[in-house]
Amino acid sequence: MNIITGTARGTNLKTLDGEATRPTLQRAKEVIFSAIQFDIEGRRVLDLFAGSGQMGLEALSRGAEKCVFVDKSPDAFEVIKANAQKTHLYKSCRIVNSDYAEYLLSAKRSGAVFDIVFIDPPYDSGCLVPALKSLYVNGLLSDFALVIAEWEKDSLLDENPQLNDMYGLAKLYKSGRIYFYKLQPKKKEV
Repeated sequence: MNIITGTARGTNLKTLDGEATRPTLQRAKEVIFSAIQFDIEGRRVLDLFAGSGQMGLEALSRGAEKCVFVDKSPDAFEVIKANAQKTHLYKSCRIVNSDYAEYLLSAKRSGAVFDIVFIDPPYDSGCLVPALKSLYVNGLLSDFALVIAEWEKDSLLDENPQLNDMYGLAKLYKSGRIYFYKLQPKKKEV
């Protein structure tokens, strides 16, 4: 696994050992970044359930302003830190060792707002829908935000109709057996 392009192009990234995390495959990452390549420059990024940090680091390499990486695993925290240093992108990173829900509440209190969010929780964790709701309800998404959510099925919005009030589906991508949702937050009614 490496950085595809940008300032850190070709840098090989360290990954976590074992089966606890499932890094996004290189080909899938290429598809995602081809789809958002013109939306990255100068953006504030959140890499939620960051694992190795490859998605956020790829965004930084391509010109994102800053990225917050969140993962509750202490091992992931160390791997992200090592990868950020190896890519020379560390100064643009904030690495947080926290549960996603706790982080999103603290981000709300601090007034954080993100332009691009990568969200890839373990499929069987049940965290994807609550995280998407929290991002929206807590006002953590800019008006032009993009949320890239990874899931094992193509029925995320059908199975969770309450998300249709919060997000519009800009595009659905498939890579192997995995689906990537490019979501855009809907304007809140005042």
